[in-house]
Amino acid sequence: MPSEYAKSLGARLRAIRTQQGLSLHGVEEKSRGRWKAVVVGSYERGDRAVTVQKLAELADFYGVPVSELLPGGAAPSPLGPTPKLVIDLERLAQLPKEKAGALARYAATIQSQRGDYNGKVLSIRQEDLRSLAVIYDKSPAELTEELIGWGVLDAEARRAVETF
Repeated sequence: MPSEYAKSLGARLRAIRTQQGLSLHGVEEKSRGRWKAVVVGSYERGDRAVTVQKLAELADFYGVPVSELLPGGAAPSPLGPTPKLVIDLERLAQLPKEKAGALARYAATIQSQRGDYNGKVLSIRQEDLRSLAVIYDKSPAELTEELIGWGVLDAEARRAVETF
């Protein structure tokens, strides 16, 4: 029989997942099998104990502080879906290589890893934007503004940077 604490923790895990628009299977897909639907579901029901390490990893996966998952505080803040970072590959192809070559190589690598060659757009994660910012020697916010200026990212990408 799950404890009240385990049930409360599970309810917070479920709330964060659903706020991000993810089903249990969506978590498994998005994590590329790192987080199995059956395991996350058992954490959410309180049927399975979650270690501190796993809780920290799950919080990182969801992009929230661990404190958001722990019972006893305020209810989880409404997060809404994480804003999308979508690179316009057609626009990227029109840019000079000296300007956007690093971004083009990075995008091509992601496409290759995913087997995604539609050639029009490519969704990237916030972690990808952080890596690109290092490559371009800029902050994520500065790089986002530059990519918006190039027409490679939509202005909606600013919201994604605000969540860093």
